[in-house]
Amino acid sequence: MNFLKIFRLTIPVFMGYIPLGIAFGLLAVKVGIEWQYALLMSIFIYAGSAQFLCALLFSETASLIEIFIAVFLLNLRHFFYGLSMVNEFKPLKGFAKKYAVFGLTDETFALLKSLDLSENEKNRAFVTITALNQIYWVAGTLIGVLGGNLLPFDLKGIEFALSALFVVLGIELYKRSRAKNALFLSLAVGIFGVLFLPSSHMLIISLLICSFCLIAFKGRA
Repeated sequence: MNFLKIFRLTIPVFMGYIPLGIAFGLLAVKVGIEWQYALLMSIFIYAGSAQFLCALLFSETASLIEIFIAVFLLNLRHFFYGLSMVNEFKPLKGFAKKYAVFGLTDETFALLKSLDLSENEKNRAFVTITALNQIYWVAGTLIGVLGGNLLPFDLKGIEFALSALFVVLGIELYKRSRAKNALFLSLAVGIFGVLFLPSSHMLIISLLICSFCLIAFKGRA
């Protein structure tokens, strides 16, 4: 798989990460985070929703312990993503494997899961896709922090871009996947969680229920 083909695969992520990165950069400037620190957050933390949460907690002068606990709980879903990618990452070696694990965002996970590659192709494709997606996020952040004080932006509704992006990637994954039952299970648990579970714990509990069901009924899923 050549670079141009890999780049084309990441265009939906590009369309989502640039505006969201800009939104984070604008928010960081608004709450008083210096532009270089906001940029470093996108390089070394690289966790979209967690970065928004960090910026808000910084603005409220939360302690480091409070920030750590909040970000840990928010990103706990990546534990489940990582488990499902163990076999996918086995062909990767050295830095490539470490970086692929570090850069496994929601959208990158959905994109990688939709690919059907040989083991020889995975090493380059996985790392290139992960790197391109992070470049989009960092570029968006840079645009946001540099333009935050120069141009007026209306941020209303821009956070929906991340949800819309993940829906598009989820549809593509559904088309390629043979495990349709897993999707129906996820939808059922998700609807149950929204209706009956406390919003503060809905995501974690729903993931635990889905994981238990997929493990318990592995053969059928």
